[in-house]
Amino acid sequence: MSSVFSQNSATSKNPSTDVDDAGISRVHVHGDGGEFVTISGQKFYRHELMAAFGGSLNPGAAPYPKVNINPAPLGLCGFALTTFVLSLVNARAMGISIPKVVVSMACFYGGMVQLFAGLFEFVVGNTFGCTALTSYGAFWLSYAAIHIEAFGIGAAYEGSDQLTNAVSFFLLGWTIFTFMLLLNTVKSTWPFFLLFLFLFLTFLLLTVGDFTGILGVTRTGGIFGVITAIIAWYNAFAGTATSLNSYIVAHSLPMPSNNALKKHT
Repeated sequence: MSSVFSQNSATSKNPSTDVDDAGISRVHVHGDGGEFVTISGQKFYRHELMAAFGGSLNPGAAPYPKVNINPAPLGLCGFALTTFVLSLVNARAMGISIPKVVVSMACFYGGMVQLFAGLFEFVVGNTFGCTALTSYGAFWLSYAAIHIEAFGIGAAYEGSDQLTNAVSFFLLGWTIFTFMLLLNTVKSTWPFFLLFLFLFLTFLLLTVGDFTGILGVTRTGGIFGVITAIIAWYNAFAGTATSLNSYIVAHSLPMPSNNALKKHT
């Protein structure tokens, strides 16, 4: 499970020297046969670097982790299952429109377990994975808090029509955050990129649906959420399935921009 060129190389203009407009060397390939790669001042052999792979939730260049554990599949599964159930409710599947069934899952699986997985990503040195998993774990916990009476959030809006727009602001913030993460995946792999693309579109549709009150937009957001959950499960599968435990193993499917850089690794 792997990872190829760091986000630090995303601004690189010259792939042979990998120096950006500011003249700061981000990723530098050198040696008689191009066998060395220097990343932010640290020198590695090319074979010491991992190739970008959705199953590791690490879109950038990095040496193999010293801790032999990959927390990403756990976090991805917590995110996927919680998103799947809530998205079915948003899509009004089987006529269900009350999301209370998601609250317990948002607390313990999508929330607490995903948050712990993000903290383990910190231990293995995966900045992107730590940022994404801890943030979305906190998203699910905060979503649950809105629906738990003890927090008094719903009660604070009783007698007014402000709750819907307030939740819209909540979703808008997560839409912007997800777009930021999406920009960090454009040199990774297709499953990795598509996960954050569909998540961004899901948040965007739900935000627009809440602001406008158009049920069809919210239901479309629910459908996109189901697709997002399936892609998240695929990425989790990519992080757990190997030729030693499964006859089906996921492939990395690098994006074109990733292929252009792989010639240096």
